[in-house]
This record gives sequence, structure tokens and C-alpha cells, in this order.
Amino acid sequence: MSTTTAPLTDVRRAGAGHALVEPSDLPALKHSIAGEPTPSTATETIDVFNPSTGEKIAAVPAGTTEDVDAAVAAALSASPGWASTTPKERSLALLRIADRVEQNAEALARLESFDTGKPLSVSRDDVAQAVDTFRFMAGALRTTTSAAADEFVADHLSVIHREPLGVVGVVTPWNYPLLMAAWKIAPILGAGNTLVLKPSEITPLSTLKFAELVADLLPAGALNVVTGTGPVVGQRLSTHPDIALVALTGSVASGRAVAASAADSLKRVHLELGGKAPVVVFADADLAAAASSLRAAGYWNSGQECGAGCRVLVHASVAEEFTRLLVAEVESFAVGEPGAGDDVEIGPLVSKGHYEKVVGYLDRAREAGIGAAVGGGATGGPGWFIAPTVLVDVPVGAECAREEIFGPVVTVETFTEEDEAVRRANEVVYGLAASVWTRDAARSHDVARRLDFGTVWVNCHLVLASEVPWGGFKGSGYGRDLSVYALEDFSRTKHVMHNRTR
Repeated sequence: MSTTTAPLTDVRRAGAGHALVEPSDLPALKHSIAGEPTPSTATETIDVFNPSTGEKIAAVPAGTTEDVDAAVAAALSASPGWASTTPKERSLALLRIADRVEQNAEALARLESFDTGKPLSVSRDDVAQAVDTFRFMAGALRTTTSAAADEFVADHLSVIHREPLGVVGVVTPWNYPLLMAAWKIAPILGAGNTLVLKPSEITPLSTLKFAELVADLLPAGALNVVTGTGPVVGQRLSTHPDIALVALTGSVASGRAVAASAADSLKRVHLELGGKAPVVVFADADLAAAASSLRAAGYWNSGQECGAGCRVLVHASVAEEFTRLLVAEVESFAVGEPGAGDDVEIGPLVSKGHYEKVVGYLDRAREAGIGAAVGGGATGGPGWFIAPTVLVDVPVGAECAREEIFGPVVTVETFTEEDEAVRRANEVVYGLAASVWTRDAARSHDVARRLDFGTVWVNCHLVLASEVPWGGFKGSGYGRDLSVYALEDFSRTKHVMHNRTR
């Protein structure tokens, strides 16, 4: 496969005078505590930038320990009342939240794209999935089950209760601000808890707007949002004595920090961390279908996706043909600002720091002699755009195939034996997601079972549903989002035994 050394990607611009959002669409740039916009106890702020242009668009409070304490106090005050509601009452509240989000779907999608740079098609999908998450949890929380009440000791009746934990601290990432907030808020509230949420300081706007939109649908203090940095706000959530569990979606480094901070108080931790999803393509696979699937699965949200199919392991006998098909798919992408048309598929990376990180990976790959069949670097111009890239002839153990780049970059390696493919797929520290491509049904079952990942797709990739769990193994953390398993993660089990002798 021939390679290039410079991307040839044009970035489509929205043009002067095109406003993705109006000033009135922005949320109050304050914390949300007890259902009200609340100023910080400090005057420091954090700038928020438009990734498409690099321009500052807002500034949010750099939250303090005192701000977190106030939010936790509000959540703690609301906790007994919310915990005592019936499943039906909590279900109806989640359904009202879903309706409110759906009513404001376009405004939320535009705000999300403005803040993150993602194409409108991605943001609209995020909002639709957020709505579905609340509606699913609204139904699921009314059907939770425990072990049947029974006598396991003569004349003693055992009853198993599922109880709320109390106050939950939440830290959400910058790549899916609204959707990842929904993945946490819905089951946490559904299980009867209250919460304090810290959105990423890079992309806080849609979460603040969400809190504004639903404030009248929940008891004051049930949902609180405090903006700020991980070392201050996140650290306080992890160590606060009145928080029962901390849930984080983020990097492995962030997960380690939260788990270490939570250890002193022995509070529970729920971690959904990074990934480096292998895509194992056997010689008998439908190569065109695999390449077409990776067009979305490898590059959705500009590859800023922890389950992205970013590491291809393809059988050597079909590697050239598969790479040709994949490159053709990638070359057809429309790259641009979210306001430049509904057909834009690839936007900028979320921040200057992340852009520089991804460029660094590409530079080091090139210095190591790894070629790019398409893309391979930045596009130039304002904003933080990286050309959609396919790195080919990647040697075993290369940095770009081991570490999470988290950009529009897919690497292609080859293998010759099935056992080799499984072993190499499992060698990374992550264990979030993987896929297997083959027409052999027996192989698909066997290989899927041998892959050490929380989700394994067969002849598809990055297909999600609210009914099935999402979470990883190894360095990708523990705990499950979505499905009834999330409700279980955000509740606790109590055994009550009654002596019924007379």
C-alpha cells in the first residue's frame, strides 16, 4: 500500500456571520446548586473555546472545595425525600426529563456542537440517545428484582431490599458531555439517589443547560452541577465524607486518581475509562462490510470515542484488499465546522491540548517509519482539525497500536494465525470493546469468548443499546453503564431476616 506524508483534506467552513447558537442559548455561567444558578465562592474562571476556530466562547466558574461542599449539602438534604419516593414517582420524573430534553433537542444539539466541535449529526444522535436513556431507565427502575423472600433458616424469613446509596459524586468527560451525563444521571436518580456532577471544564455548557431545563422537574438538590478542575472539584467529590460513591467516565489516569482518593473513606467507585478496541478481521470476512462499518466506528466523533474501532488486526492474505477498501471510505469524509452543512462528518478535536497530543502520536509514528495511506497530520487553518488517517504496515508493539490516541486515526496490523490474533488483541492494557469479523459462526463464538473485553461485537462495531450493559475490564475500569446493571451499580443490597416463631 502506497503512503503519503501530508494530508490533503480541505476543511469546510461555515462562513462569516453564521451563528450556530445565539447568546440567549447559553446557560447561566454559574454552578447549579439546589436547582438554582449559584455563583462560585471564588472569582477565578475557566475559559471555554470553540474548537472549530480556537476562539473563546464563554467562561465558567473554577469551582472550589466550598462550592462542592454546598452542593453536597443540598444533595444530602434532598436525599431522604427522594429516596422515599416510589419507583412509579421516580419513573414519571425521568419520563418528564426525557420529554423536556426532546422538546429542546435542536437547541441542545447546536450548543453541544458549538462547545465540542462535533458535527451536528453526531450531536443530534447524542441528544436522541440521552432521551432514550432516560426513558429506558424510567421503565427499568419499575421492574427491578431481587432474590425471592424465603426461609433459608427454619422459622426465619429473609427479605432482600435494594436501597439507594445516598449522595453520588459524578465526573463526566469532554467527548460526550450531555450523553455521558445522561448515562449517569438517569440510573442514579432512578435508583433513588441524589447527586453532584462535575462536567469536564473543557465542555461544560450542555450539562449546565440541561440542569437549567430540568430544574423544575426534580426536588431542589436532587441534581447539582459544579464546574471546575479535577484536582479541585473532582478531588473533593472523591474524598467528601457524605458521598457514598464516585462515578467517573474519563481517562485511565483520572480513574486511578479517583480510586486512590476514594480509598481513604472506602467509598465505592464506578469507573468507565479508556479503550483501544481491536477489530479482528479474518480472511473469510466480508471485507467491504468491515471497511464500511469502520467508516463510522473508527471515526465517529472524530475518533474521540473510547469504543472506537481504532486498531485493525487483519489476516495477512486479505490485508491489502481490506486496506484499499478502508482508505476509499476514509477519503470520502466531509471535514468541517458543525455549521458548514449537515453532511459534515468529521469535526475538529476538542481542545488545543488534545490536538497537540494526537499530532504528537502521528509525528512519532512517522519518525518510526510507519506510513499513512491517507491523512497523517493536521489540516492547517484555524481550529484543531486532524485529517482522517489510516496508518499502515504497523509493526507489532508500535506505540500507535498500543496507546489510546483518541483521534481520527485507525492503525492496520496483520496476523497469520487465529491464536496470534487473539493474543495480540488482548495484549493492550485496555479491555473495553472489540469486534470480530468472520463468516464462520463457530469461530465467531469462540474468538468472542476469548477476547478480554467488556463488549465484543461480531460483524459490527460500536452498536449500542440502552438495554445492554457498557463497561470494561482491566485498565478500562469496572462498573456498568446502561441496562439494569447500572441500576444495580447505583444501589445497595440489604438483607432483613425476621424470626417468625410464635
